[in-house]
Amino acid sequence: MDKYQITFNTWNKVASLYQEKFMDIDLYNDSYDKFCKEIKEVNPSILEVGCGPGNITKYLLKQGPDFRIKAIDVAPNMLQLAKKNNPTVQFEEMDGREIHRLKEKFDGIMVGFCLPYLSKEDAVKLIQDSFQLLNDNGLLYFSFIEGDYENSGYETGSSGDKAFVYYHQEAYLKNVLQQQQFEVLEIMHKDYPKRDTEIQTHCILIAKKRQIQ
Repeated sequence: MDKYQITFNTWNKVASLYQEKFMDIDLYNDSYDKFCKEIKEVNPSILEVGCGPGNITKYLLKQGPDFRIKAIDVAPNMLQLAKKNNPTVQFEEMDGREIHRLKEKFDGIMVGFCLPYLSKEDAVKLIQDSFQLLNDNGLLYFSFIEGDYENSGYETGSSGDKAFVYYHQEAYLKNVLQQQQFEVLEIMHKDYPKRDTEIQTHCILIAKKRQIQ
């Protein structure tokens, strides 16, 4: 079983625990606000990648009641919770590495903490795929754990289940965005207390797809 499948199985198993921990967390709300305010279209189409139990989905709908959200996740149990929390949203079981198969175009793509579970190569592919799926001037939001990629590895949660966690670097991903013709609008950092003695730096990048001439 590869590291992705082990991680996916863990997320499916701990869906309810994840909901209890993160459904009402407000640490990142100002970054979601920034994303929503930069969406200028009426009734915009939004793709959310890795929606989990629908915590970000719910916040986006509160800020933008006219948002037309399509949300995907690889874990069926996460999707079951997300549907209960957001009954008006279109949900689909899909691996975030497969969004190139989607036929729609979107005004915004929200990727809240998927990158910690994607390799550097797959993170780059996600940015490339997002560019193709966005309308001109469309927004891309993603967040990740800042750190040395070489320190990536399995981490065990409170349930005893493990997931493979990838660390990424802001400078590298910012450069990838610029190479893909994105304009970086906002970079935010959050101190996240992972354990009593450890503080992680969570980084958020919001970028706009440049209009193709």
